[in-house]
Amino acid sequence: MEYHQQIQYIVDNGRFGDLIEFSFPVGFSHWGVYDGEGHVIHFAVADQAKSMKKFREFLQKVVPLSGDILLGVTKIRRQPIAEVNVPKGASVMISNNRHTYRPCLKSELQQRLDALLGKDLHYKLFSVNCEHFATFVRYGVAVCNQIPARTKNKESKEASQTFQRLMLL
Repeated sequence: MEYHQQIQYIVDNGRFGDLIEFSFPVGFSHWGVYDGEGHVIHFAVADQAKSMKKFREFLQKVVPLSGDILLGVTKIRRQPIAEVNVPKGASVMISNNRHTYRPCLKSELQQRLDALLGKDLHYKLFSVNCEHFATFVRYGVAVCNQIPARTKNKESKEASQTFQRLMLL
């Protein structure tokens, strides 16, 4: 299935709170939460100074298989799913079956999304990343299964606590 067909499948079949996985050809994924209206809520590039923007653009030319390279401060944004910057060869899918947790009630998911949307935070590849965010919203616990040599389906207490603190701001 072509990428635009994968997007259309999600728009046609996705439900509020679904985990959306953008699988990159280099072997890692970017994660977000589907809002049920054609948008995904995810870690995105924060508002940035001109010098950081140029540096990020340079890195994306050097590492063209990575989509947006998240460095330093990121922002939790709501964005049309078709506009998420992904590298050539990426795929996108609903990935609700990659974690062993049960989803929370819709009202709890909405509360977490509302509280976190628009917040800035420091991206940390191994401890506070986009998969941690998406699983925290869906399950109430932050989990990342794509970090090598880490126990799968184990809560990252640092990430969960980071998101809980952000919700209070």
